[in-house]
Amino acid sequence: MDLGDALAWLDRHQNLERMLGERPVGPPDPERMRSLVDVLGHPEAASPVIHVTGTNGKTSTSRAITMLLMAKGLSVGTYTSPHLERINERLRIDDDPISDAELAAVLSDLAGVEPLVAAGSPSWFELITAAALRWFSDRPVDVAVVEVGIGGRWDATNVVDAAVAVITNIGLDHLELLGPTRAHVAGEKAGIVKPGSTLVLGDEDPGLLAIFEREAPRRLWWSGRDYACTRNDMAVGGRTLDIRTPGATYEGVWLGVHGRHQGANFTTAVAAVEAMFEAPVEEELVREAAGAMCSPGRLEVVGRRPVVVLDGAKNEEGASRAAAVAEEFAGARSRILVVGLLRGKDAAGMLEALGAGSARLVVACAPPSPRAQPVHEVASAARKFGVRQVLERETVADAVAAAMESAHPDDLILVAGSLYVVGAARAALGLRPS
Repeated sequence: MDLGDALAWLDRHQNLERMLGERPVGPPDPERMRSLVDVLGHPEAASPVIHVTGTNGKTSTSRAITMLLMAKGLSVGTYTSPHLERINERLRIDDDPISDAELAAVLSDLAGVEPLVAAGSPSWFELITAAALRWFSDRPVDVAVVEVGIGGRWDATNVVDAAVAVITNIGLDHLELLGPTRAHVAGEKAGIVKPGSTLVLGDEDPGLLAIFEREAPRRLWWSGRDYACTRNDMAVGGRTLDIRTPGATYEGVWLGVHGRHQGANFTTAVAAVEAMFEAPVEEELVREAAGAMCSPGRLEVVGRRPVVVLDGAKNEEGASRAAAVAEEFAGARSRILVVGLLRGKDAAGMLEALGAGSARLVVACAPPSPRAQPVHEVASAARKFGVRQVLERETVADAVAAAMESAHPDDLILVAGSLYVVGAARAALGLRPS
């Protein structure tokens, strides 16, 4: 199959990402994924794995872990989701996305073995996860960094037996599958912890700690107790960090991404790599990786006059962090929001978290997804905040154009609400694919 045929075959499978928010769905059966990797000869066991989950920050943390491992001279396979513009972005080796030819080949192999999967037809996400694991094993890579799709315990990625499990934080998202409380969410995410592994836990809520301890990791490194970001200050083009881990202290590390939460994500990544090697990471390598960090679509600055920031915040906690961009760009004359949401998201809650009440203009739009929330619903919620001007545009490209046309050179434009919105905005602005 060529890539078009391979993607058409993939799209014929059930896709939980598209179904969420449309109708009630239950968690997938893990037996399908176990059966699939069995047919493939267990590619998930081909290399050591760092497994990453969390409500927010897991992609940025995965990318930071990758940069640290690459700085150590290792070949690194990285699997993340969702993608911004092209499915190839989900599968990377040494931070380079899989080529069209390689993706077509690995999907064609999966199509050939699908009839042998005893537990039934795999889902879209199970197949693309298997594609990543197969590609990594065929190369092979020295280490795989694997990001959970949703939750953890029953996620397709949980076929890996990770040496290090990373949980960035616990928030209230995907409650239809994981909820209804933070304790329930924590219990699902704790399911990635395997016997003999080290758990690096970024959530500092002591009320949740016992949930993770019950999984009996060999070691549990807890943020604030065992490792910490003790300095996290604004700097030109990013942040300045002081980091403490069980084995070392790193002072004055310049991190090349914006947002206070990115300092926490990078600190967790340093702890994860230290846990894997059971030794501190060389200081010069920490500085090299921090300086090389980028995280497309996560507080990504893509314009200067006006300042244009893209952030794929998909829940209220993430939106609040995105709104903290005002800290980095406090001198902006006024703020313009371009917002598109998926069904199932609370428009009023998201807009409040994004600081819509202080925005000069909100441009509501529809993400390029079958799960897009109607534009008028987002616009109606914005008007209830008393926003001076609210515009409705059906496409992200038109919304970005309207915001740019209305902006003064000293304004701040924040594009947020979904990674689907951010991906479309990057394309509309003519940016190089991530």
